[in-house]
Amino acid sequence: MTNPFLGRDDQAIDVSDTPRGELEVVHTFTDGPMPTGVSVSHTGRIFVNFPKWGDEVPATVVELVDGVAKPYPNVAVNQAKSNADPGAFVSVQSIVVDPADRLWVLDTGSPMFEETQRGGPKLVCVDLATDEIAQTILFEPDVALPTTYLNDVRFDLRQGEAGFAYITDSSDQGPNGIIVVDLASGEAWRRLHNHPTTKALPPEEMVPVAEGRVFAERSAGEAPQPVKMGADGIAISHDGERLWHCPLISRRWYSVDTAALRDRARSDEDVAATVVDEGDKGGGADGLETDDKGRLYATNWEHNAVLRRLPDGEMQTLVHDERLLWPDTMSVARDGHLYVTANQLHRQAKYQDGQDLRVYPYHLFRFAIDAGPVLLR
Repeated sequence: MTNPFLGRDDQAIDVSDTPRGELEVVHTFTDGPMPTGVSVSHTGRIFVNFPKWGDEVPATVVELVDGVAKPYPNVAVNQAKSNADPGAFVSVQSIVVDPADRLWVLDTGSPMFEETQRGGPKLVCVDLATDEIAQTILFEPDVALPTTYLNDVRFDLRQGEAGFAYITDSSDQGPNGIIVVDLASGEAWRRLHNHPTTKALPPEEMVPVAEGRVFAERSAGEAPQPVKMGADGIAISHDGERLWHCPLISRRWYSVDTAALRDRARSDEDVAATVVDEGDKGGGADGLETDDKGRLYATNWEHNAVLRRLPDGEMQTLVHDERLLWPDTMSVARDGHLYVTANQLHRQAKYQDGQDLRVYPYHLFRFAIDAGPVLLR
């Protein structure tokens, strides 16, 4: 008889009702825009970003200093003159502190999901020692397509001259895929372009549910439309050999060989052949993360939770809390905590018949990642 708590043959699902962590409030956003990304430096500095999705956004990247959100690295860089401004942040979706303790800023160049223009979509490195921009990589139109929405990014500095970055294109209007960036040369290219593992599942294959209601685009007087955001969460395995990714609308996650992604001589078919279906991750996920013990983390917006996959495939519930209203981005920090934003994304007007049901505050939480009871088998 098949065990209902098994995903893949090697993937045991934790059936304990006791979460392993307890949420601690790091910051409450009592006014202003909704946050998406968070990242914590090696010295404990906390950075947050706010994409331009309709709220007024005074600064799209901030540092939390003594409970105050201060534009980072300065006010001027957060005041783009146009959607094609190469010297300023247009609309930032993700920020990540890399293993060298530098802050990388992923600029969509796409406020309100508008078409991108060269100069807008970019990857910007800020030296945290000087708080100055150290490098800017602009993406060409054949990489950041007019429909592209740059969603999340991860770094491996062990490969090549200066390392590589991997970025998800989660567009709900065009092709999805993975963008690979050589940090030394600034060259970038697309992989898994419109591959099925980067695409949102259609309604006949997944009915997404958030806060007890079917998650769909809803305009007053019109039939609900499926959410089509694709490749979103992304994480690199601890050994650097596999890149994990998942569409926003999917309950499964996948991995692909990073060497194949980096090798421009490999055909798209060869790269796609290295993709592995890693099984059911327990629900819809927005963000993915890894730690130095080879464990993978996934937010779970369908169940107000954060889950963890151990190297042997076991799944654990780390946190389940009604305050985790759309857990978005995670950051595993050197202080032994996992930081996560909760921004009520699903309560935006576009999903609620034109009514904005978001209620302040939005939250930045953290919890100790090794707290709690032993896994039940």
